[in-house]
Amino acid sequence: MKAIFSLIVLVAMATALVFPLTEHTALAQAPTGPQPGAQPQQNPAPTKTPDASQKPPDAGVAIAVDVPIVTLDVVATTQHGDIIPGLKKENFRILDDGAPQTITNFGATDAPITMVLLLEFSSRGYGGFFAYVGKYWSTALFPALLQKDWVALETFDMRTRVEVDFTQNKDEVMQGLYRLYFPGFSESNVFDAILETVDRLKDVQGKKSIVVLASGVDTFSKHTLDQTMKQLRQSDVTIFCIGLGRAFQNYADMNGGMGSTRHMDYLQAENQLRTFAQETGGYSWFPQFAGEMPDVFRSVAAFLRHQYSISYSPSHGAKDGKFHKVKVELVAPDGGPLSIVDQKGKKQKYQIYAREGYQSVKSGVGD
Repeated sequence: MKAIFSLIVLVAMATALVFPLTEHTALAQAPTGPQPGAQPQQNPAPTKTPDASQKPPDAGVAIAVDVPIVTLDVVATTQHGDIIPGLKKENFRILDDGAPQTITNFGATDAPITMVLLLEFSSRGYGGFFAYVGKYWSTALFPALLQKDWVALETFDMRTRVEVDFTQNKDEVMQGLYRLYFPGFSESNVFDAILETVDRLKDVQGKKSIVVLASGVDTFSKHTLDQTMKQLRQSDVTIFCIGLGRAFQNYADMNGGMGSTRHMDYLQAENQLRTFAQETGGYSWFPQFAGEMPDVFRSVAAFLRHQYSISYSPSHGAKDGKFHKVKVELVAPDGGPLSIVDQKGKKQKYQIYAREGYQSVKSGVGD
């Protein structure tokens, strides 16, 4: 009887997810994130081919938080999400706690992507909605990856599991997804899962990122939200969040709906996912059906392949043990506002994606 019920749930989910729910399209987030499409500036230099013997620990430039040298990976887009390539060192202004900084190193990063795909695989939500949706939506990632990229697969419910360690063999990761059959516990410890994954990445060099597919609802973590945010501010990992809550709410509305309290839970979860991404210089998406996923993952890949690496030595408080707020601005070579225009010559607003700050090392600690 349980197997029959699970089959019915899966069929219902597939039907609900394949067809867009037009009455909810106003909820879709816009823009959908950095896009590799129309570009208002000149094309960037061709990507270099890495040595075939390359391993994840040597993947490239990282966001460094070990002051007195601070390095940020930065992405600039138009208001429509189109990536702005071809920017120069003089086009950036860095403010550390409001004080202008001198950029000591600048360059476009072309290192391979080093990514952990982190899936909520629990039995929550009508017999495991989040587990099955996350599993099948994740398959849209692989066409966006290149042979040189490294990817690992992890899942979580009440604990985190490494399903496939870092590999350049995308088929191996796909097989890891296919082996995920029946979700177990109904817990969703997203705070613990993110922090444990960040901790595993601390010795990995390069453009490290985590792509989280989850409801965002935390049920049983040892860490609180505040503790999670504090530790993320000390990390050098960019987090991208793909929230599954809106798709679930649509599905629930088609099957009797959910109470206002649960709606608030998912709204709070969405805000948490958005904050994780924003604090670490990433981006968040909240798709409602499977057809959105190819564009989402293309956006993730475009984001990581068009980062600028910017370094500076803080002019003050380099070892005060405090959190430093960092702001990145675009400026013209003369110091005035940078004018961005599209292919038709229309002026565009811009958006900067970068880590919002860093936790400095207190003087005498680790010296």
